[in-house]
Amino acid sequence: MRFLLDLATSFGSTLRDVAPIVLVLVVFQALVLRQKLPRLKQIVTGFALVVVGLSLFLVGLNDALFPIGETMAAQLTASNVATTENEVVWTDYIVVYAFAAAIGFATTIAEPPLIAVALKAQSASGGAISAWALRLSVAVGVAFGVSLGCFRIVTGTPLQWYIIACYAIVLILTLFASRKIMPLAYDSGGVTTSTVTVPVVAALGLGLASNIPGRSPLVDGFGLIAFASVFPIMSVLSYSLINAKLARLKTIRPPKEL
Repeated sequence: MRFLLDLATSFGSTLRDVAPIVLVLVVFQALVLRQKLPRLKQIVTGFALVVVGLSLFLVGLNDALFPIGETMAAQLTASNVATTENEVVWTDYIVVYAFAAAIGFATTIAEPPLIAVALKAQSASGGAISAWALRLSVAVGVAFGVSLGCFRIVTGTPLQWYIIACYAIVLILTLFASRKIMPLAYDSGGVTTSTVTVPVVAALGLGLASNIPGRSPLVDGFGLIAFASVFPIMSVLSYSLINAKLARLKTIRPPKEL
């Protein structure tokens, strides 16, 4: 009964959120383009599927993904007892950093928008860009970023200095990276923070901040998504620079004597 009530509530809120988008499209089609909607039956079916899918996703998000992330963060920090009430030793949370890296890597590999972008990049480049290599490089970036974000929560250091330093590195890498890879690298930072990664990472940050002495869930619990967005840009740009360097080494390497 509770599941049906949650589903009905989620369905109503989703319908309310999606309705303005449909209204704008219909009004634009009727008043600006002055044409009938093509394939009306398919559009209505797709709209219904979107509402149902988003409703189920929101229910699963609230009932499963958020509680799992918070529970795991609580369990991982439960064994770390501070020597004083507000003293936190960052080395006591090595397992938390490792778990954050693992969950960041796993959720990114399974991220549907990243899979779609990687496949499109492989197709548009004629196979020059490997979809699997792109997904791996992005996932490594997210793993490192989420782990560093958890370190920031544990230590309580200011978020802005991390973000400023990260984007400074991104700007430096952009100066040396190929123009062909730059748009894809910047897009990779956006597609990683989507339906799979955001709920788990956000719940992990809130759970971690709630269970560490002296940390505030509002001040310290958020910010992991920013790390998960900027580090994929760095990893993809670095991957392209390394590949370009290896390619140059192969071309200038003298042939072996017979």
